[in-house]
Amino acid sequence: MSMDALLNDLKGRVESSDFDSSIKFDCGDEGILVIDGNSISTDNKDVDCTIGVSFEDLQSLIAGDLDPTAAFMQGKFTIDGDMSVAMKLSQLI
Repeated sequence: MSMDALLNDLKGRVESSDFDSSIKFDCGDEGILVIDGNSISTDNKDVDCTIGVSFEDLQSLIAGDLDPTAAFMQGKFTIDGDMSVAMKLSQLI
């Protein structure tokens, strides 16, 4: 699966959500995914919170196969910025 395919999988959830912040998933060389309110893109921009995560773990997180709290405690991703924004992701995932 590519980053664009992942974006398309999430697009409906993001557009119909009441998410009111901005968050970036930074997967290094695999690319980035930015959710800003009700829009989603692969365009790099400034956000409230950045989550550094491998592309494989991002896929698992979005599929519901990876618990976000457990993954954070295991060091599978890092959070830079407003932690409360990261906690709002339950609205989307």
